[in-house]
Amino acid sequence: MEDIKTFIESGRAFLGIELGSTRVKAVLIGEDFSPLASGSHGWENSYTDGIWTYSLEEVWEAVASAYSDLAAQVHDRYSAKMTSLRAAGCSGMMHGYLVFNSRDELLVPFRTWRNNISAEASAELTRLLNYPIPQRWSIAHLQQAIINGESHVKDIAYITTLAAYVHWKLCGKKTIGIGEASGMFPISISAQDFDEKRMALFDTHNAKSGILPPLRSILPQIVPVGEVAGTLSEEGAKLLDRSGRLKPGIPLCPPESDGATGMTATNSVREKTGNVSAGTSVFVMLVLDREPSAVHEEIDLVTTPDGKLVGMVHSNNCTSDYDAWIELFGQAAQALGAKFSKGELYDTLLTKALEGDADCGGLLSYGYVSGEHITGFSEGRPLVLRMPESNFTLANLIRSHLFTSLCALRKGMNVLTVEENMRFDEIRGHGGFFKTAGVGQRIMAAATNTPISLLATAGEGGAWGMALLAAYAARSDRSILLPDFLDAIMENSIGEPFKPLPEDVEGFNTFFRRYLAGLPIERAAVECLGKE
Repeated sequence: MEDIKTFIESGRAFLGIELGSTRVKAVLIGEDFSPLASGSHGWENSYTDGIWTYSLEEVWEAVASAYSDLAAQVHDRYSAKMTSLRAAGCSGMMHGYLVFNSRDELLVPFRTWRNNISAEASAELTRLLNYPIPQRWSIAHLQQAIINGESHVKDIAYITTLAAYVHWKLCGKKTIGIGEASGMFPISISAQDFDEKRMALFDTHNAKSGILPPLRSILPQIVPVGEVAGTLSEEGAKLLDRSGRLKPGIPLCPPESDGATGMTATNSVREKTGNVSAGTSVFVMLVLDREPSAVHEEIDLVTTPDGKLVGMVHSNNCTSDYDAWIELFGQAAQALGAKFSKGELYDTLLTKALEGDADCGGLLSYGYVSGEHITGFSEGRPLVLRMPESNFTLANLIRSHLFTSLCALRKGMNVLTVEENMRFDEIRGHGGFFKTAGVGQRIMAAATNTPISLLATAGEGGAWGMALLAAYAARSDRSILLPDFLDAIMENSIGEPFKPLPEDVEGFNTFFRRYLAGLPIERAAVECLGKE
């Protein structure tokens, strides 16, 4: 404890802050890169005048609160006071729209990634740039504001994201990491910068309006991973630490996205690797070895923190419906007098799925608690279907819920693995889907036909990943590359990959064909069972 206290008070620890959708988290890591303490602040977005937003006052209250909670833990645990750091960095939820005028005044309330209000712009830019531009991207929000004729557009001098905004105010530098930048505007992988040709197309397309300066002039400057992107200013130190103890001058690494910090925290930044986060929703981020041959709406193209191309597939529905079924079976067991913990209930029922028929015995289910964009649904209706001759057993029912939770993801992945003929060596999994030993890992391997490994230690999530990127910027050996840096840190924290079993893969493929064939049934359910 005395050694750690000395380490912290001598300013040698690294700090990572991540602004997520429901929580802002701060993590302090030591010389072995493991977490020493963490602090957090819960928050929720507001729906104001048709916009999902957070006020800038809320942003700074949340950042300061998370840091204060961290500082309190450091004091309680180690009797230490933080006055300096070796390096720090911040990350946040990707995309969104923060625009400022030449006096650095916010022009309209922050529009978060959650706002699906730029469909027209998304389609227009996808055609113009020949590149997939999702609605939540910063450039889609800007183009939609132009289409709408919004008066603030003529005053825009700077457009940025939440993480890059916080970084700017902490150090005075309008800089950004490439992973975060890749959710603003397309990146040229060869140039490791915003795509010049596509920026020129955008400028020409909007020249007739005459109200927007060249796009390059209003975007943040990309700073490569491992470089210093600014130092904490006196004003920034006061924003971060309201106690006034933290001193300015701390090096800050480039601000990054939560996607990039997730890749960092799972050590999945090499080509042909990836990570999958599976819980209420499920998304996979796969590091590509080449650009897709065509534009695919199912695939978002972003980058790793070190600028490699990443294909992202996101499905809205994963565990919510089978959570409801497991809760129902738990109620039945309790009615019969059984006593068990929630963990025992889940482990028992989910493990039963491994006893089921490979293709779920002819059963079919849809866990569409909400809409599913990959299959074209804006709303969902959870369903269970079977033929009279189907093998209707508990094991097959649970297995069908596990299989169906990954079918939309599989449809998106097929774009890369089938249409684009790409292969991936390994995917690293994290999230509630993998809690029951041996089940989620095996089912995910079957669905993706890819070896799945799990983190033996998850660290502290994205904020930990951000702290690792800060440590990478402060490394003494400037020649070491990010994948090698992460390998050295995590060599003993990744479990052996589970290789897909041929019978599971064949069974999932059969179920998946049934799933696709039955989508009209799901559509009919949405149309017939409307809101009362």
